[in-house]
Amino acid sequence: MSDDFSMSIPIPTDDDGYVLLQCPNCGTYFKATPSDIQDDGVLELFCPSCGLVGENYITEDVLELAIAMTQNKVLDMIYDEFKKMERQFRSGPVTIKAGKPPKHEPENPIRSGIEAMEIVSFPCCQRTAKIKPILKMTGCYCPFCGVKNYEIE
Repeated sequence: MSDDFSMSIPIPTDDDGYVLLQCPNCGTYFKATPSDIQDDGVLELFCPSCGLVGENYITEDVLELAIAMTQNKVLDMIYDEFKKMERQFRSGPVTIKAGKPPKHEPENPIRSGIEAMEIVSFPCCQRTAKIKPILKMTGCYCPFCGVKNYEIE
């Protein structure tokens, strides 16, 4: 049995090319482009609302999908091992029955979600992000450098 396996979870973008993120500290949702997130010039991401740096900005939907996919994969691996043992011990003093294949958890697709956000330009980094309109009015932190931004139109 191989102990290594990998999974990939495609996270969809909205119509403007932004992915949904969630601050692990305050729970605020915001969006950024994948190219900005993966840019080598961006060392950390800051929450636009609280301004704190988080370890990861994975949303609950992505986490739930990852857990369901992992559980399904592990159940399949265990069942496959029992099927091998069933064939191996078919005749002899000890027999093993693998039984029915396990039922899988539903793997619900991820949606880009939360569309009530506005694109904000951050002049400090020459980048954009989508945030809630109230944050745009009251001022927010740049997700890429943490500078407080007061955009008044």
